[in-house]
Amino acid sequence: MGQPKQKSSVTPLRAMRRVVCFTAFSTLLFCQTAALAQSTSRQPANSRSTSQDNLTTNNASTAGFDDEADVATAPAATGTAGNSSDTGQRPAIPATQPDDDITGSILDEDMRRLNTREARIDETLPPRRAAESASTAETPGIPIGTFVLRPSVTQSINTETTKDGNTRQRRAFLETDAAATLTSDWGRHQLTVTSEGAWQRNISGEGEEQPSFKVNGDLRLDLPDDTVAHLTAGYNFYREDTDDPDAIADATQQSDVQEFTAGASVQRDFGILRGTTALALSRSIYSDATLANGTTVTLSDRDQTTGTLRGRVGYELSPALIPFVEATIGSTVYDETRDFAGYERSGHSYGAKAGVEVDLGEKLKGEVGVGYEMADFEDTRLASIDTATLDASLLWSPIRGTDVNLDLQTSIQPSTTAGESGYVSHALTTTVTHQLRDNLVGTMIGGVIWRDYPTDSTVNDEIVYTAATGLIWNINRYLDLTSTLGYELTTHKDGDDSQQWRAGVGLKLKR
Repeated sequence: MGQPKQKSSVTPLRAMRRVVCFTAFSTLLFCQTAALAQSTSRQPANSRSTSQDNLTTNNASTAGFDDEADVATAPAATGTAGNSSDTGQRPAIPATQPDDDITGSILDEDMRRLNTREARIDETLPPRRAAESASTAETPGIPIGTFVLRPSVTQSINTETTKDGNTRQRRAFLETDAAATLTSDWGRHQLTVTSEGAWQRNISGEGEEQPSFKVNGDLRLDLPDDTVAHLTAGYNFYREDTDDPDAIADATQQSDVQEFTAGASVQRDFGILRGTTALALSRSIYSDATLANGTTVTLSDRDQTTGTLRGRVGYELSPALIPFVEATIGSTVYDETRDFAGYERSGHSYGAKAGVEVDLGEKLKGEVGVGYEMADFEDTRLASIDTATLDASLLWSPIRGTDVNLDLQTSIQPSTTAGESGYVSHALTTTVTHQLRDNLVGTMIGGVIWRDYPTDSTVNDEIVYTAATGLIWNINRYLDLTSTLGYELTTHKDGDDSQQWRAGVGLKLKR
């Protein structure tokens, strides 16, 4: 029989093709719906996905927006058969994606929002880092093994005028100042060595040259149980000042003094209590003084050794406020049992004080204490000296770029004058440093020293006033231009006053 005639325009082949396409489209739609439901149900678990996963997903989503052929890769990602070539070329899209990735967005929430979040008024913003200026920039230094050396040399030309009664002296001199700091770069503990010295040479006029040199070392040991120990040692050389009470009258060159120091201290925290114990030793050696007629005066009877033991206990009310009590005991032994005048000047000293340590960060730090100190001597002809003490060492920064350093010390100073035991020294020094410009720093120094002798002493009280100012212009990190101007006045109840003016300009080279 012949084939029946088709009554429809749709052939069986076309009908079969339509069925297959309809089935594929239905399967694709069903898989997309299942994937969307599964992603939505797993969204809370994926809220803490790593930035790396988000980056991968965003890249895949971005590729989908850029290439229309990615529509064909969606079935492969959801488990439906897809184009094998496309699958090998493009990374598979994870089944579980954040909401942003499902919608195809690659922008974060703040960027998608037109009304972005504003910071609260009381929200603490991260502190801004102060810009480094030429005056505060630190030189890189010279690496030496595990240490860093930062040396500096200053060459200046100065003029000085001294007036003592009706006697006036003028001189011009060159001065070379050298300084260096050696600091360790260790992971634990630290060693710091500082040194400075000055050498003078007169180029005109008359006046005594005053060389000086000192070096100090401090080894900090970080021990267990909140314990810190310090081992210190030092050497100091200077020429005694003509205005010093123990200076030799009419000497063309005063005695050269050498001081050797050593010490050890241990500080430990016991909860809210902080204990400190320190031992300090010093050794002083005096050379001969030269008189105007060329003869010398031996001062070896002033050579001495002093030891001091100090203990302190502090109570930490807060990290910024620590009241404390402190006690000291010391002993001084002279090489000569009796000096050239026949007096036994070896003796003992005692002291106690109470005060408070303050640490308010960059604004204010230091300590203030009041107490009592006494010194007695082995020779009964030398009267004991006692006094109330007021000590303070504060660093205050009222505004950025300005530092005020206040130092107040009360101490008992022995005397070498026949029949005199000594005097009480009250010394106040204030230093103000202000950054005028990014590379210009000004310094002002003012001080007063009151040498208070006992009422029955034959020596009158003395007051010394000092004032100085200076400018430092930082040409660059390694070169500074310096200038100084100073004045000193020493007054006596009886006798002539003495005055001194000094001015100088120099260049400082640092590394």
